[in-house]
Amino acid sequence: MFILVTLLLLEKCKDIKNVKIFPNCFIGENVNIGENTILYPGVKIYHDCNIGKNNIIHSGVVIGADGFGFAANKSTNYTKIKQVGNVITESDVEIGANTTVDRATMGSTIIRKGVKLDNLIQIGHNVEIDENTVIAAQTAIAGSSKIGKRCMIGGQTAINGHIKIADDVKIAGQSGIASSITKNGEIVQGPMAFNIKKFQRSYVIFKNYLNYIRK
Repeated sequence: MFILVTLLLLEKCKDIKNVKIFPNCFIGENVNIGENTILYPGVKIYHDCNIGKNNIIHSGVVIGADGFGFAANKSTNYTKIKQVGNVITESDVEIGANTTVDRATMGSTIIRKGVKLDNLIQIGHNVEIDENTVIAAQTAIAGSSKIGKRCMIGGQTAINGHIKIADDVKIAGQSGIASSITKNGEIVQGPMAFNIKKFQRSYVIFKNYLNYIRK
């Protein structure tokens, strides 16, 4: 284990071997970290999380903060729902700077083998991202959604909670995904995203609508 001057809680960690840890990282209790993983400066890993081998976790990443769970009460305030799950990243995952991966309410938020996350991404509680999916910066995935294998998600995409994205789906940047995409290999685009070819044809009509009605 290679450590530069840093603040760590190591004595209660389950397994940290051959891990490179840069300054100002924090590792909570009962954390597992696989071999050959790199934690760049300022990474925070909360308690009970499991980090796979050969991970690269860039500066400012927070893994295992509470998911966004609240229940309205009779006084119109909100009561916090305790988040007792964890986060699991499998092998060969890379997480870009200042990305956040929330712990599950119960169970696990899971980042599968080979997933690549860009900077400034928000992964909500109980999300599962399947193998070899890549996600560009400023994307947000709401809680309990499931992303398939080998998906490509463009930057600034918003994905609704409790939906499923099939395998090999491509989502153009700045799209909004409000409902499940069930067809493998689908390519979608738009603020309320649908098939990319239909969207682009519709956009041409929308853009030129005033010209049409003036004629």
